Amino acid sequence: MTTLAIDFGTSNSAVAVLENGRIRRLPIEQGSDTLPTAVFFPAGRGDMLIGAAAGEALIAGEEGRYMRALKSVLGTSLLHESRLIGGKRRTLSDIVTEFLKALRQRAGAATGVSHTRALSGRPVHFHSNDPTRDAQAEADLRACYHAAGFTQVDFLPEPEAAALASHGLSGETGLGLIVDIGGGTSDFTVFRNDKGQPRILASHGIRLGGTDFDHAVSMAHAMPLLGLGGALRREMGEGVLPVPRAPYLDLSTWAKIPFLYAPETRRMVADMVKLAVDPMPMARFQTVLTEELGHDLAFAVERGKIAANGAAGQGRIDMTEIERGLSAQVTQESLDAALKGYRDDLRTAAAETLAMADCAPGTLDSVILVGGSSLMQLVTDEMRALCPGAEIRTSEAFTAVVDGLALATGES
Repeated sequence: MTTLAIDFGTSNSAVAVLENGRIRRLPIEQGSDTLPTAVFFPAGRGDMLIGAAAGEALIAGEEGRYMRALKSVLGTSLLHESRLIGGKRRTLSDIVTEFLKALRQRAGAATGVSHTRALSGRPVHFHSNDPTRDAQAEADLRACYHAAGFTQVDFLPEPEAAALASHGLSGETGLGLIVDIGGGTSDFTVFRNDKGQPRILASHGIRLGGTDFDHAVSMAHAMPLLGLGGALRREMGEGVLPVPRAPYLDLSTWAKIPFLYAPETRRMVADMVKLAVDPMPMARFQTVLTEELGHDLAFAVERGKIAANGAAGQGRIDMTEIERGLSAQVTQESLDAALKGYRDDLRTAAAETLAMADCAPGTLDSVILVGGSSLMQLVTDEMRALCPGAEIRTSEAFTAVVDGLALATGES
C-alpha cells in the first residue's frame, strides 16, 4: 500500500508519493504543487471550501467564515472548543480533520488508490520549551489523521525531511545546516553527507514563524491606525486609561481573527468608540468587526511585509476597505524595527542546533534555506553572521519538506 507523504503546514500544504524511486507531487490544487492551509464555511450550511477556493470566497466578499493557520492551535485548549461555524457547532479539531480528509480524497483521485497510510511532517517542536504541550500537539494531529481515515500515521521532523531532499546542495561530503522557517515554527537540522546520503547530527526548533512576523508588522504599522496606543476617558472620574492591547493582539493573529466577531467583543469596541479621546481610529476598528474585515487586513499586512522585504525595500498596507484612502507605509527600516526582537531568537536557535551536533559554525559548508518565511532578509542576515564561511543556498522553498517525506517513505 502506497504511503502518502503529507506536509500539513501552517500556511501551505502539499502531498506526494514515491513511484519507482521518483517523487510524484500530487495535484491537490489545480495548477499548483501546494495549496493554502485555509478553509471557508459559507453562511448557512454550504460545503466547506479549502485552499485557493477558500481565499477566493473571502476576496469575493461571500458571507461566511474564513480560517487559516489551523496548525498553530494543536496542543492548546482552543482546538477542542465548540463554536457555531458554518451553521453548525464545530471544534477546530473537526475542521483540521475535514481538511486532512479532503487532502486524502484529492490524493486518492490523483492516484486511484484509497490511501490509509501517511508519513506526516511535524515541526521539531510544536511548542518551545513545553514538552507536555508538544506531545499533546502531536497526539492531537495523530487523532485528526485517524479521524480523517488514515489507519497508520508516522511522523518525521520537517527539517530532517528537507535534509533528505536538499542534501545534494551541500556537496558530496559537505556539512550542512537546514534552516526551515515556516508559517508557525522555525526548525534547524545539521547533517553530514555520508556516502551520498544525509546523516542527521542534530535537530532543534522554536515556535516562531511567518505568522509571528505578520503579527509584529501588523502591531507596528496597521493597529495604531485602528486605535492602538490611544487613550480612553474614564467612565467615572477624571483622567484617561490606555486602550487595551488584547483585541489588537487577536486581530493581528491569524488563528484568532474569526473569534473576534463575537457579540461581546463588538459591544466592548462600541464602548471604546464612545470613550476614545480620538474616536476616529477606534471607529475604524469597529468597522473591521462590523464588516468582518480582519482577514482582508491580515492579507494586506502580509503583502506589505513581502513588498518591503523585496528589492525595492518599500511596501504599503492597503486599508482602503476599512476607510477610503487609508494605508500604512512599510519600509525596510520599519520592517527591521518591527522584527528586531526575532533576530536573536533565530540566531540562538541555530547556534544551539550546531552545539547539539558538536559542530563549530566555521565548519559548515552550506546553510540551506527552506520554507516560505526563509525568504525574509533577516533570516539570511542572521545565518550569514552566524556562519560567515558557509554558502547560503535556497532549496525548493515550498516543496522541499514534502519531497523529503516522499523519499523517506521508500526507506520504511
